[in-house]
Amino acid sequence: MSLPLAEQAPEPRLPAMTTTAAVTSTSPLDSSARLERLIADTLAEAQRQGASAAEAGASIESGLSVTVRMGDVETVEHNRDKGLGVTVYFGQRKGSASTSDFSAQAIRDAVAAACSIARYTAADPYAGLADSTLMAAQVANLSLHHPWALTPAAAIDLAAECEGTARETDARITNSEGASVSTHEGVRAYGNSHGFIGVYPTSRHSLSCSVIGKDGATMQRDYWYSVARDPADLDSAKVVGERAAQRTVRRLNARRVATCQVPVLFSAEVASSLVSHFVRAVSGSSQYRKASFLLDAVGGQVFPEFVRLHEQPHLPKGLGSAPFDNEGVATRAQDLVSEGVLRRYVLGSYSARRLGLETTGNAGGVHNLFIEGNAQDVGLLQRSLRRGLLVTELMGQGVNLVTGDYSRGAAGFWIENGEIQFPVEEITVAGNLRDMFQALEATGSDIDRRSNIVTGSLLIGRMTVAGS
Repeated sequence: MSLPLAEQAPEPRLPAMTTTAAVTSTSPLDSSARLERLIADTLAEAQRQGASAAEAGASIESGLSVTVRMGDVETVEHNRDKGLGVTVYFGQRKGSASTSDFSAQAIRDAVAAACSIARYTAADPYAGLADSTLMAAQVANLSLHHPWALTPAAAIDLAAECEGTARETDARITNSEGASVSTHEGVRAYGNSHGFIGVYPTSRHSLSCSVIGKDGATMQRDYWYSVARDPADLDSAKVVGERAAQRTVRRLNARRVATCQVPVLFSAEVASSLVSHFVRAVSGSSQYRKASFLLDAVGGQVFPEFVRLHEQPHLPKGLGSAPFDNEGVATRAQDLVSEGVLRRYVLGSYSARRLGLETTGNAGGVHNLFIEGNAQDVGLLQRSLRRGLLVTELMGQGVNLVTGDYSRGAAGFWIENGEIQFPVEEITVAGNLRDMFQALEATGSDIDRRSNIVTGSLLIGRMTVAGS
């Protein structure tokens, strides 16, 4: 039986003392012209100091973050940050420096520091700007900036509602690690001596809750969160709080299982980590360092034929959307894998040159990478398992990208005859990533869009589950 909210979540009280950074009401949009001028001045200064080429990036960001725990306000934090980084080239010798001071003298000093480093650095035949013909022709409006006029008091109320909902959802929720609300907006600029300067604003907002449940002598913790560019796209405080509580109580009275080899269904919220390991293995740096289990794999079968991985960098409001990469190269929709075959690597200009290839516009990473397959209902996937494991949490760092060996601590639920039997903890799931990708049997339709890697649940046909 759930206790009334009034008994579980007292009226939020401000802490006796709250530390905040100085903030202003200036919108990041007002900073766009300023940053464009800053980049232009920095590049001109680099040329004046003798650099043969240069690039610079700058940002101004601001935000508000509030955390409420057990009905009391723990933190109210405002932040406002800015920074400028400059890289200069003397032929193929490179030097970099940064500053948070945008004054004319600070710019001169930062450029001088970068030039001094470059003069004493050995020449690198692969160093330099990305090809001028690949620069973004224009900065598309991708609807990435949606400010949230959220006052500290309103943020406190929202966090309190989220935590209060979680605590009243089930009487077994006995403690809380808190609920947090954050709002962030900023403007980013990049330019280089090809004449390219691009500026665009962004925003990112989130709501999260983490609670602790107890049943007899057992205790468990779990959480849930929502994140979006547009605050209107966030889940409600009630939904986030309820989901955090439900996820926590269903893990109570968890057991270990005997070591076995069974199918493993990775839930959508953890499946993206498998895809991230794949991306790292096919990144340019892993390839030219020859430190990948997928070395020289372009053109080879890496997934079953029904699998496609593709980028959509211009998706409106996408968390991974960007009009250009960290080198000014225009982003574009493109396949990474189609029909299960690796079509290209993930390259910036430096790694591309090392491999004798052309950049793929991925300096800084992938942009809204979707994994598509046979998109089955996750309930049907679960019911298809005669005996197996549903993984909902992964722990540890047991991934060797050189060999592909994979071994991570896990928690989740044991399945028999298509039904969840009991929660599981203190186990390890192990295999080899190359074999795991080839053994992918199905992708779920329960798409999780909360990161730049977008995927549903993933069913791996056979893995080792190490338990008691």
